[in-house]
Amino acid sequence: QVELVESGGGLVQSGGSLRLSCAASAITFNRYSMGWYRQAPGKQRELVASINTGGGTNYADSVKGRFTISRENAKRTVYLQMNSLRPEDTAVYYCNAVYSLLTYWGQGTQVTVSS
Repeated sequence: QVELVESGGGLVQSGGSLRLSCAASAITFNRYSMGWYRQAPGKQRELVASINTGGGTNYADSVKGRFTISRENAKRTVYLQMNSLRPEDTAVYYCNAVYSLLTYWGQGTQVTVSS
């Protein structure tokens, strides 16, 4: 059974940092493009950052220069380092794995940034 398990969320003050992790099981991890999405209350889920199998990355304009996505294939894990956090970054953050027509989601981890 495929599982994506996020961790590292929490409450942080504005300007602070958090590192999210997403550990995958039961997939050939190095074949999958991985991404982080977020959904704030009353808003649609949006892409935050993605990393392909070759290590190429893509970021939402709102997080460029503040967030860094990385992956460690040997540990089947993708990370999101979030610096200079702002209250508008408050959301549930979801891990996503895509390979061909296969897409998997994690259960989400809450990130709350206080002003």
